[in-house]
Amino acid sequence: MTDAPHLLAEDRPDYERILDEALRDATILEALRATEPHLNTEQLRTKAMLNAETVASAAAPEYRHYLGLRADLGRTPAPAHGGGGLGGELSGRLRSEEGAGLFPVLTVLAPILSWSAAALLLAIGYALRAARPALPLGRSVVTAGWAAIAVGTAAMAVGIVGLLLTALRDGSANPAGQDPNLAADVAEARRAWHTALRERALLPYLHDNLGSTPALSPQPAGRPVPPDLLSPGYSRPGYSSAGFTSPGVEGLTDPEGREPRTAEFTSPGYTPPGFTGPDEVSD
Repeated sequence: MTDAPHLLAEDRPDYERILDEALRDATILEALRATEPHLNTEQLRTKAMLNAETVASAAAPEYRHYLGLRADLGRTPAPAHGGGGLGGELSGRLRSEEGAGLFPVLTVLAPILSWSAAALLLAIGYALRAARPALPLGRSVVTAGWAAIAVGTAAMAVGIVGLLLTALRDGSANPAGQDPNLAADVAEARRAWHTALRERALLPYLHDNLGSTPALSPQPAGRPVPPDLLSPGYSRPGYSSAGFTSPGVEGLTDPEGREPRTAEFTSPGYTPPGFTGPDEVSD
């Protein structure tokens, strides 16, 4: 669809969650158990995430309606309660702020005041009992101190429960400035988009691409393939060394560049020195 709205970044987590639900569908799981070559779960999920725009376009009408209502919800203020006009709105807001601010103050102050009074009463009561054991006032003051401790503990427990209930109520309530009726329409449109995304977009896409075989990565060009040394008919390539000849004595020429001639060598002559005996010297 050429007029399909662009899948916004804040809606991609919804797309991913519905995709995981579709991958757990019974028909998809049954097809994945087949023996024929097909993509596995992770490959299907990766392919669907890469083509999210194309897949989600099958549920474009529901998504467009959902986006329109969501935009209207952000622009529409909540209806005023407690009177008409600006005065009623302000008075209701002040009452709500007063009620919301009074309860936390009481939950904090009541335990502090009760425990402070308990500490003072217990100190006075035990001091009176130590000074005048027979005086009934000491026992009464000690009893009042322990009662103040119990009141402070109960006030703290009530405050904790109240804060938890307030947090749960604020978490489930609509954000400030939104119409609850329009918020309900937005939630219904979101559920309708999820249903269309699963039934008309993701499940058909997964079934159509389930029979695809994973593409094999081609071998890089120019990569040398080693020879199979054990294959029949293989023989080592012949190698011959290059012939080298030295000029030798036959290759020499005379200083004038004439034909090469054979070099003639003669050993130097050697004659032993003459020696004469002593008889010849005396003569």
